[in-house]
Amino acid sequence: MISVNNLTMRFGAKILFEDVTTTFLPGRRYAISGPNGAGKSTLMKIFTGELDAFKGSVTKPKRMGVLRQDQFAFDAFRVLDVVIMGNAPLWQAMQEREVLYEKDPALLTDDDGMRLGELEGIVGEEGGYSAESDAAILLSGLGVDDELHERRMGELQGGQKVRVLLAQALFGNPEVLLLDEPTNHLDLDSVHWLQDYLCKYEGLLIVISHDRHFLNSVCTHTADIDYETVITYTGGYDDMVLAKMQIRSRIEAQNEQREKKIAQLNEFIARFSAGTRSSQVTSRKKEVERLQNSDLARSNIQRPFIRFQIERPSGRHPLEIQGLSKSYDDLKVITKFSAKIARGEKIALMGRNGCGKTTMLRSVLRNAPGGVDEADRAFAIDAGTVTWGHEVSVGYFAQDHRESIQHGMTVIEWLYQFDPRASQEELRGLLGQMLFSGDDALKPTQALSGGEAARIIFCRLMLQKPNLLVLDEPTNHLDLESINALNIALQKYEGTVLLVTHDHDVIEEVATRIWHFDHGKIEDFPGTYEEYQAAQAQEKK
Repeated sequence: MISVNNLTMRFGAKILFEDVTTTFLPGRRYAISGPNGAGKSTLMKIFTGELDAFKGSVTKPKRMGVLRQDQFAFDAFRVLDVVIMGNAPLWQAMQEREVLYEKDPALLTDDDGMRLGELEGIVGEEGGYSAESDAAILLSGLGVDDELHERRMGELQGGQKVRVLLAQALFGNPEVLLLDEPTNHLDLDSVHWLQDYLCKYEGLLIVISHDRHFLNSVCTHTADIDYETVITYTGGYDDMVLAKMQIRSRIEAQNEQREKKIAQLNEFIARFSAGTRSSQVTSRKKEVERLQNSDLARSNIQRPFIRFQIERPSGRHPLEIQGLSKSYDDLKVITKFSAKIARGEKIALMGRNGCGKTTMLRSVLRNAPGGVDEADRAFAIDAGTVTWGHEVSVGYFAQDHRESIQHGMTVIEWLYQFDPRASQEELRGLLGQMLFSGDDALKPTQALSGGEAARIIFCRLMLQKPNLLVLDEPTNHLDLESINALNIALQKYEGTVLLVTHDHDVIEEVATRIWHFDHGKIEDFPGTYEEYQAAQAQEKK
């Protein structure tokens, strides 16, 4: 159990939450929700002890599983050992035991022998004799191949490190699990494995995620940070949204009534302050002061508006691929793949990380008509042809999209270069849709956060109006409100889409065709993700 009493957190004049008292109960799985900047990660860091609250206290158990964010802290350690470190008492006992066993037997004292007995007891109680096999099962479930288990963490790529750190948090079945963005860098198979694992977890889970389907599948309760407080709702994210709409309407109606009351009182004060009704004016001034001092907090929810339009439609078949092959040394990623794409199809590219989804996008973009950087045009394939159809215009969202944003410019200057015909009002209106208001348009491009960089890429795509979108992990760095806006925009988009994402709901609600990548082979399924899952289940029977 985690108990929170009169918790307040602020940065300068900005209040994230104030005088929060609540309890997170064992056996429940809580989502912490709220837009970027609401204070989700701050609350999590208070729970882990990384941050001290401005005021208030937190009571928590000693043993908690925490997803570490520092990918480089364990570079010198073996992968299996990093996972076992998730059970601190076990790891400390194993390390101390190893030091004693390395001593010359002739130099071992009676105290050493007694201590070894105690350590063996701790190792046994903590499951140390099956620790390596248990750690290996976790790693395999999260998509970390067996051949990597004995390597040093420093030899792994960033996404692989995140999986190992996630396994570390899960190891030893701790009483409390604190997971901040656990699905980042996980492919859909790994996300589904994690969902199943967490649904069977019997302790207290507190999780932050921008994956709506994941939260709905896993969480029994939602703690929402808004109105400068934390309100707990029963159910997953969608249940919270429905319940919150009613509460939000009531609170905002109270805000509106109070503002009208203050305006009426100020009007009376202005009219009669110099007259004979001084006592009434004084009482109304006190009433205004009371109302202002108890001002209700406003919602911090902000919703972007994304609408992808097309300047002109493409031909009936905007893209045709014939015999495409691509290898990296001895690793065959794509082998003789052929496909013809019809106008308006929305294709989701799926499969484990590293299986070739981004390689496929770069292979087709290398000779795309516009919308592509020179680095992408230099990408080499082994064999095959890629033919673009009549009147195709391509809009591209790269996985490393921040590198495509030129530094040394303001946001509005960067956007202007993609349509010099656009007026300042039009550009500012577009930026406003994506939550860049007022002076935000003058923000230096090098100072953009990951979410802000993604949103100005969407501004560029809305400005360019391409008829074929190529999107590689567009939901990374977006909050739930932005992901939902993107989901709706893609559903309404009349052009063609090639999409890589690990967001279950986006795939399920947008895709009309699936390309599933598996060890160099690509299954081309002509249907929705739901239909694809049904076909897979039928094959396994």
